[in-house]
Amino acid sequence: MKNSITDRDLYLKADRKGRLTIPPYLASKYGIKPGTKVYANELSNGLYLLRPATQLAKLYLEPTSRCNLHCRTCIRNVWNEPMGNMSDIVFDRVIEGLRRFTPTPKVFFGGLGGPLIHPKIIQMVTRAKELDTSVELITNGILLSPDLLDELVSIGLDVLWVSIDGAKPESYADVRLGAALPKILNNLGHFRKAKSHRAVPFSGTSETQLGIVFVAMRRNVADLPAVCELAWQLGAKRFMVTNVIPYTKELSNEVLYPYKMEKMDMVAPEIAGWRRSFLSPHVYMPRIEINEKTSAPVRSMVSRDVNITWADGIFRGARDSCPFIESGAGAIRWDGSLSPCLPLLHECVMYLGDLERHLHSFTIGNVMEKDLDELWHAPEHIAFRERVQAFSFSPCSICGGCSFLDSNQEDCLKNGFPTCGGCLWAQGVIQCP
Repeated sequence: MKNSITDRDLYLKADRKGRLTIPPYLASKYGIKPGTKVYANELSNGLYLLRPATQLAKLYLEPTSRCNLHCRTCIRNVWNEPMGNMSDIVFDRVIEGLRRFTPTPKVFFGGLGGPLIHPKIIQMVTRAKELDTSVELITNGILLSPDLLDELVSIGLDVLWVSIDGAKPESYADVRLGAALPKILNNLGHFRKAKSHRAVPFSGTSETQLGIVFVAMRRNVADLPAVCELAWQLGAKRFMVTNVIPYTKELSNEVLYPYKMEKMDMVAPEIAGWRRSFLSPHVYMPRIEINEKTSAPVRSMVSRDVNITWADGIFRGARDSCPFIESGAGAIRWDGSLSPCLPLLHECVMYLGDLERHLHSFTIGNVMEKDLDELWHAPEHIAFRERVQAFSFSPCSICGGCSFLDSNQEDCLKNGFPTCGGCLWAQGVIQCP
């Protein structure tokens, strides 16, 4: 039984020499041990302590880079990488490695493929749950049959995320080419029934939550309130909105933010919303420019009985904060290669306005060659994470652009590969569950 945490447990105390000490509860939760460095960011009204760069708190696992759909928003439209499934031996090495971390990191089955097409995804989720940690999975929902849904809920999957990018069959199929919204809604209609019949095999596991992800762009943003309503009808407790990743020139014309972020007319404070009851569903909103396309759907979202978390949505200018480093996340590709974040997991082309950028992957090593904990604590990896925490990269998101923006290999401040000044995740524009 876990001890209850009081407000006193959350205070840092100064010893006789004036040095702040971390309460044992917080030290354990954030992996702080003697000698651990904690980055302190000075704000106008105090200090903000970041999670230690050494802590692995969440691991994204890519069971496969294959997918059963062909979407206009997909990275595969600009991809030349080989496709593959994670092998048994690679997954064994990952599970073995996770056992060596305290506390055990959360596990998220996702990456840039469709996890449900992996032939052993049920066994993989089961073994991850046996680590006694939180496990999440994202899917397009096409393969989410009632039987498969029953299995995932019975295993104790903590959060099932499903991508839905349109409220009508026509608008949905316009984005998710080859998919059918009625089939997905029919699959998810079984969600509440699956939960009611669940027999929990793992002690201390909470019930499975449903989350919906909506990729917003000019062609579908008007559907945003209706998709949110669909989510609540299906029993979802979480709803995440993200901007589209502009992998192609066509998609760069669909984005709902300007190339130069300092020109963004962000969400005005009067429509920024407020927190409702803790029982209300939770909505995660990215930074979106308020204009003739977005004003009505965003205002509709704010008026709902939901708790809204904005990605610094009421502020202007650069955000310069990596959600992966701050959350202690890392990512493992289907072949066992470890990266600091999802955006660096694969090679790709991405656009900033009219500028085509060739982004190179960055891996620390492979779990087939070294143990996961050895890779994670490699000096070059920790040094990179500390560099991202300080975020002393060129201000590419508010700059007019230069030749350095052609790739992520170097920037105008002489930062070497990989550089993060043009990362859309670090600016709160793109969000991942």
